[in-house]
Amino acid sequence: MPAASKNPLPDLMAMFQSSGLKEKLLFTLMMIGVYRLGVQIPVWGVTPEGLTFLAKGGLGGFLDMFSGGALARLSLLALGIGPYITSSIIIQLLTAVIPALEEMQKEEGEAGRRKISQYTRYFTIVLAGFQAFFVASLAVNHHALQPGVDPAIFYPLTILALTTGSLFALWAAELITEKGIGNGASLLIFIGILSGIPLYAQRTATLVSGDSHLSLNLVMLLAIYVGVIFLIIILQEASRKIFIVTAKRQVGNKVYGGQNTYIPFKINPAGVLPIIFTFAFLAFPTTVMQLIPAGVKTVGAAAPQAAGFDFMATVQPVLAEVSLFFKRYFTFGSPLYILVEFLLIIGFTFFYASITPSMQPKEIADQLKKYGSAIPGIKPGKPTAEKLNEVLTRTTFIGAVALAVVTLIASSATTLTEITTLRGLGSTSLIILVGVALDTVNQIKVNLMARQYEGFLK
Repeated sequence: MPAASKNPLPDLMAMFQSSGLKEKLLFTLMMIGVYRLGVQIPVWGVTPEGLTFLAKGGLGGFLDMFSGGALARLSLLALGIGPYITSSIIIQLLTAVIPALEEMQKEEGEAGRRKISQYTRYFTIVLAGFQAFFVASLAVNHHALQPGVDPAIFYPLTILALTTGSLFALWAAELITEKGIGNGASLLIFIGILSGIPLYAQRTATLVSGDSHLSLNLVMLLAIYVGVIFLIIILQEASRKIFIVTAKRQVGNKVYGGQNTYIPFKINPAGVLPIIFTFAFLAFPTTVMQLIPAGVKTVGAAAPQAAGFDFMATVQPVLAEVSLFFKRYFTFGSPLYILVEFLLIIGFTFFYASITPSMQPKEIADQLKKYGSAIPGIKPGKPTAEKLNEVLTRTTFIGAVALAVVTLIASSATTLTEITTLRGLGSTSLIILVGVALDTVNQIKVNLMARQYEGFLK
């Protein structure tokens, strides 16, 4: 008689009945609900349309995707968790190049990390205020204000509201991290992207219903997305294991060491950050080219000519040539765009790996030597560092090329199938969705295992 298949229902019941886990899940859902409610509340003085032109593409559409549509509607949480993430990245980069910050992080332990975390929060306020001013300027310049609203009043109120909203998003993310499940910042971005899927589906259904031959293209596109998700899971979970042996040493009557272990190095150490940096780098010039002409005309109308120098006559031809170059050779999907995107992803992956503390060959070699561990067949010290550097360089190169290929597949699929309504669900969105989902599942497993060990000890 064949063995009965395992019933997963008891495991699910155990998950919800486990002490503490149910409360964490409910708290996380409650905070996400409050956050999504804030996304629906618009800033005072704006029209219902807000800044919907930002969602059409470029850097604005990229940021609007992360905020779950809050930026286009110009809601209180239009900036979302973005300023904090940007601040964290900048502080992390500064820690790698400023000796004082690096020493604070490494030598002062938990106290030093708390100081750096506090500096990150302060810098978040500065970035949020700057971004809020930029968003308020866009609203004024693109006539997104309601009739009768005075810009002199709109500016300070909007800057205060958006900066406060960004700090609220940071507070919600930290509460979810502390009292909920998983990384709060990642979950808020995850929910923001997820909330846009119904709109993408509606637009795609409208597009396909109007053109019957696109039905087969849609099936092909979904099949490509499934394959990309499969590749992302492999890329996120794959690691290169370097085996380590520890010498035996006797202290009194006890013998320590003598065990074999390994150091895992992720194939993709930077996660989605290289894609974010690359897209921001590529979208910024195009976005600026879209915004400059209107601004130049305004300035030119009020700017006097000094000593026969015509500002507009000098600047406009240059801007026109630059704009023409980007439109002709640097549009989305062009050969030059694809080449630059591919190289930038590889470059940013190597850059991030070079500043990651857990991927420094010399420091790892020093720690191994300190604790009497070594790579089999490799002498401690400098030879170990050279071997680690060789392995990490190859591993990072494989991960960088794989990440670039996955990105290009996801980015090119919508263009090849002519279904551009799903362009928002590109490689960045898919990697974030898959990565956060895997991380959340792992967090739940850790909580279940902790509960099982507690029951065993009792």
